[in-house]
Amino acid sequence: MASSDRSSAPRPVPGSYGLPVIGAVRDRLDFYYFQGQDKYFDSRVERYGSTVVRINVPPGPFMARDPRVVALLDAKSFPVLFDVTKVKQLLFSLLQSRKDAVVPTFRSNFSALFSTVESQLAAKEGGNKVEFNKLNDATSFDFIGEAYFGVRPSTTDLGSDGPSKAAKWLLWQLHPLVTLGLPMIIEEPLLHTFHLPSFLVSGDYKALYSYFSTAASQSRVLDTAQSLGLSREEACHNLLFATTFNSYGGLKVLFPGLLAGVANAGQKLHSRLANEIRAAVAEAGGKVTLAAVEKMELVKSVVWESLRLDPPVKFQYGHAKTDMQIESHDGVLFQVNKGEMLFGYQPCATKDARVFGPTAREFVGDRFLGEKGKKLLKYVYWSNGRETENPSVDNKQCPGKNFVVLVGRLFLVELFLRYDTFTAEVGTELLGAKVVFTGVTKATSGPGTA
Repeated sequence: MASSDRSSAPRPVPGSYGLPVIGAVRDRLDFYYFQGQDKYFDSRVERYGSTVVRINVPPGPFMARDPRVVALLDAKSFPVLFDVTKVKQLLFSLLQSRKDAVVPTFRSNFSALFSTVESQLAAKEGGNKVEFNKLNDATSFDFIGEAYFGVRPSTTDLGSDGPSKAAKWLLWQLHPLVTLGLPMIIEEPLLHTFHLPSFLVSGDYKALYSYFSTAASQSRVLDTAQSLGLSREEACHNLLFATTFNSYGGLKVLFPGLLAGVANAGQKLHSRLANEIRAAVAEAGGKVTLAAVEKMELVKSVVWESLRLDPPVKFQYGHAKTDMQIESHDGVLFQVNKGEMLFGYQPCATKDARVFGPTAREFVGDRFLGEKGKKLLKYVYWSNGRETENPSVDNKQCPGKNFVVLVGRLFLVELFLRYDTFTAEVGTELLGAKVVFTGVTKATSGPGTA
């Protein structure tokens, strides 16, 4: 679009919501069954010739009062959603107070996970295949609890039931946006039309709350909450939600997605990662330190690329607080009125070919290396903000942004200190990638698992 178009009068946002109720239900069926998420948004961009478009988004009737949004579906318009609001200082205090525990806690938990992978492969259980996701669910839940509060959930009254209770509670929060693969005639009324009854998950929530209440008391987190003006009960509910929904839910998506991308990339990337990781750890005297991890540029790039392609949270919402103009990548200005709901489907923005080129939809592990690569980081939005920015109490960016990138890097460090390469089958499940190990090749050089 020519520069003269940028200075022209703003245009009305194109698109259609269709007939009341009927239009929203029809679009919901496209989203879940007839087209799927990516195709649903891509087809609307193509139909209306615009990446800023009026559409309906699920769940719609009768669960959501108004499914009508202005969708921002390119890398240029998407950051409008990152407006300023207050977040609880408690989460930042928690992450800061436990920062020294992250590396040793991660290594002890995930070293045990990979030991289990090796023993099951050696025993040829399951036909010489080991499903990663189930092991990751249990390990990530223990890691998060121990890293944040110093108490592994599996050593408490929760026992080994913690991940399943958390997963059930997560399903109750996310069911309007998922499909279980059941026939449409069953799923539509069950998952997408009305909220699932909360009493069916109340027992699971009470068990989780009991763990968080005890663990957060022992670690003095609830004392910190009181000093910030929060009641202990309110703080515990907030910690449960943030830890289970954001942290644990995020790792359920992050690690399988990261492992899937690296598995599909093949042995050449594996060798580069192993060499970089082992050299940095050897330089640090054989220890995995934050300083050593910070030197691993390829490792960082691979984690960012995984978060770009498969962000843990795909949908962003925000109300227009004033009458405003939004510019698309084509340089076209669109008029949006105060009070309208803005919506972003993150994969459309982070796979924008006008930013990331012809490989925008492909996994390119070294995409963010060098000066040219670093300039692309401002278009990585997985944390509800730009990757080049940091979260604070004054913005909407995920408080755990730096924590997530760190544990993604630690995951690769643990993987390639142990193995030269590995093979896996990659598929999909409810929340993202599904990975099944089919073989590992133990490390032949370097500091190993020191």
